[in-house]
Amino acid sequence: MTHIATAPSYDQLPLIDLSAADRGPQARALLHAQLHSAAHDVGFFQLVGHGVSTEETERLVGAMRAFFRLPEADRLALDNVNSPHFRGYTRTGDERTGGRQDWRDQLDIGAERPARVPGPGEPSYWWLQGPNQWPGGLPELREAALAWIDRLSGVAQRLLRELLASIGAEPGFYDAVFGEHAHPHLKLVRYPGSAGDGAGQGVGAHKDYGFLTLLLQDQVGGLQVQREDGLFHDVPPVEGAFVVNLGELLEVATNGYLVATNHRVVSPRDAVERFSVPFFYNPRLDARVEPLVFPYAAAAPGVTDDPGNPLFAEYGFNELKGKLRAHPLVAERHHAGLLSPA
Repeated sequence: MTHIATAPSYDQLPLIDLSAADRGPQARALLHAQLHSAAHDVGFFQLVGHGVSTEETERLVGAMRAFFRLPEADRLALDNVNSPHFRGYTRTGDERTGGRQDWRDQLDIGAERPARVPGPGEPSYWWLQGPNQWPGGLPELREAALAWIDRLSGVAQRLLRELLASIGAEPGFYDAVFGEHAHPHLKLVRYPGSAGDGAGQGVGAHKDYGFLTLLLQDQVGGLQVQREDGLFHDVPPVEGAFVVNLGELLEVATNGYLVATNHRVVSPRDAVERFSVPFFYNPRLDARVEPLVFPYAAAAPGVTDDPGNPLFAEYGFNELKGKLRAHPLVAERHHAGLLSPA
């Protein structure tokens, strides 16, 4: 495996104020210039002016911390191995990125919907739709998490429309692939400290495969982004900001003009805990993402083809592929027929 060096520091990611969209044509034009540059050149930025209140954030973070304070037996009662929909609790080391263990535990949550078992001839990705698993003694967690999904879906929708406008595209071009049947995904994540083998992989280097990711991180740090020099650089936390990155669907839809960027998390040193809340703004499972029509298309460099990670026309197949790789215990228990022969 090729070793990619780490750089200890780098200038902060671009800082973008979404509320500028409401402050008149000049402020909105500047916002669009900043969004265009960040999405085309970096693929990551810090977002403020998003309208999510401190109270909303504290409600979610408080419920998340209460969940991770539960006895291990209570958390394991929600083990995602019991869910064919990949929902629930993953103990430390049971998720994998790039074939290696991620040293974190987490609760995976999606839209609260009835299970849909694929019928004959239906795509297997419908297994991803289904109910969440919730701790019985923490009703505030269910309330806060589902409210967060709704709130951040609204922020992400607005951000995507401004982003498309910033490169001269129709702002509502992708509205139809979201709507009430969109497939948002929320993770509540704890990094408990360095792995026993000292490898330090909180999460291995990867790109997200949806449209947009909005990350709430605490003040501990550990997120690193691969920048233009090929090195991974720290992302210093900014109070009240979401770290936003573009997913592979936007890169493919713009033929590489907008970039999905490799990123990873380095485990905190010693026994320091780090908490983070990534929210993934994903379209409907059956969405076919059409190429974006925009005036800079001729300047698009094309998408890097990765034979080991093909992208499918229907979004759901991409997510299912990722889940089967990341959660081998769930895959083996519920979806052995979907696994490729070794």
